Amino acid sequence: MPSDVRWGIVSPFVSDLVFFSVAGAAVLLGALVQSSVGTGLALVAAPVVSLLDPTLMPGSLLVLTAVLPLLNIGAEWRHADVRGISWALVGRLVGTAAGVGVVALLAPRALGLIVGVMVLLAVAATVSAVRLSPTPVTLVVAGTVSGVFGTATAIGGPPIALVYQHEKGPRVRATLAGFFFVGVLLSLTALALGGQLHAREVVVGGALIPFMAAGFLLSRPLRRYLDGDRLRAALLVLVSVSGVVLIARSLL
Repeated sequence: MPSDVRWGIVSPFVSDLVFFSVAGAAVLLGALVQSSVGTGLALVAAPVVSLLDPTLMPGSLLVLTAVLPLLNIGAEWRHADVRGISWALVGRLVGTAAGVGVVALLAPRALGLIVGVMVLLAVAATVSAVRLSPTPVTLVVAGTVSGVFGTATAIGGPPIALVYQHEKGPRVRATLAGFFFVGVLLSLTALALGGQLHAREVVVGGALIPFMAAGFLLSRPLRRYLDGDRLRAALLVLVSVSGVVLIARSLL
């Protein structure tokens, strides 16, 4: 097949049917997970979209991770830790600026490998002895790291999820949703100003929103089940998987 032949309108790598079937399924599953646990959309969908068409990253996923929190906030907004969100966003602002520079300067493979290793080290420290609490210091640090990771790879949930892993389910989901909504808007704006966000990424992200909405609707039964120790275990598993996925994607 000649290199100048396009497979589809959406992607030059695969047909439109294949792209939306596979990416749509990944977005649906990721939205179901995030709406149940508090994070997970980018974790599930980012590797799939990257494999189908790496030129759509991180913009298309950031569009989705900006919209989904609105649905989650609407369901559980009363439980959000507004003070904690404010501290985390201070760090996110700093990390977002750094993330734009990272996108421009660092090779995606190297970035993914670094992020993946750091995520796994954080999980190991948390499981072994360290108990992170949502204090101003931990939230600013986690927000900064999330800003760098989220802007550069669309996977910015693990740092904040680790800080809130011991909180109640509704508080975790609502707080992460509030943080993601504002933080992702910052990332999208920064990438656009830096010339790293293109209209095609935004359009494809918008076209995947119906799959995301379906995942949100399917998550309702799971919210009642995931709380306390179950929620913490789910968060740690998701964060660990995100680290492994990033490392594997970088090495492969």
